[in-house]
Amino acid sequence: MDLSIIIVNYKTRELTSDCIDSIIKSNTKGLDYEIIVADNASCDGSIEAIQCQFPQVKTIVNKKNLGFSKANNLGIKTATGEYILLLNSDTIVELNTLKGAHDFIKDHQHIGALGCKILLPSGKLDAACKRSFPTPMNGVYHSLHLDDASPDSIRFGEYNLTYVDENKTCSIDCIMGAFMMVPRKVIDEVGMLDEDYFMYGEDVDWCYRIKKAGYQVMYYPEVRIFHHKKASGIQKRNPEVVAAFYDSMSIFYNKHYQNKYNKLTRWCVITGTTVMKKIALVKNSRRK
Repeated sequence: MDLSIIIVNYKTRELTSDCIDSIIKSNTKGLDYEIIVADNASCDGSIEAIQCQFPQVKTIVNKKNLGFSKANNLGIKTATGEYILLLNSDTIVELNTLKGAHDFIKDHQHIGALGCKILLPSGKLDAACKRSFPTPMNGVYHSLHLDDASPDSIRFGEYNLTYVDENKTCSIDCIMGAFMMVPRKVIDEVGMLDEDYFMYGEDVDWCYRIKKAGYQVMYYPEVRIFHHKKASGIQKRNPEVVAAFYDSMSIFYNKHYQNKYNKLTRWCVITGTTVMKKIALVKNSRRK
């Protein structure tokens, strides 16, 4: 098997079906692939619809919402492909996305993780598809939107590499879990996703470990996907999801930066993320 495509589904019945349909209709000539859907107890008829509409798709039915990392890891354990692709359920692949990405990573054995150009429905780049690893300083610049004000600045634009040409293939720190192709041999070496992350941050952590092992993380804009991203809009979100976003920052910092910065910096980072989480939870509770 050349490629195993893993999709985590949680109450995204139509989006997941559209994603699978785009895969099946894409150019996969000569590419032996499988699709694995790990469902996190959606209870909305998602898994039944997928099993009926796409009988060739392998399904994993979880009895509760295990989160993004655990569900993907179950998919990885089930997968038989030489390469593993994590693909968000709210994405659409273009005609040559899968074959193009697979051909490229197969021809470049130094690549430990491959990302593509990710576009929002508006056609605008999803900035998170090419990033640096988060640091206390670039995190501050990003939070203050200084990267938006000065996108060509290497200093202020470091977080999302806003100064890097979005059409240029390049080695970077971090790609996005919405589309992340990783060789099986690399997973065997560095391990699967860290299940301490419920969702958010697990892609950054994986890239960090992959680069630490000596592989390159590559942004490859010659192939593209469309990402609905936050398809639920500004409606109230599950507080667990909101909290997970901010908790992921603390998990990453404590795991990888514990001895990299002094105690004062650590206190500022942990305290800052805690305060931001509380504010976000209050704002979320006030939404309709």
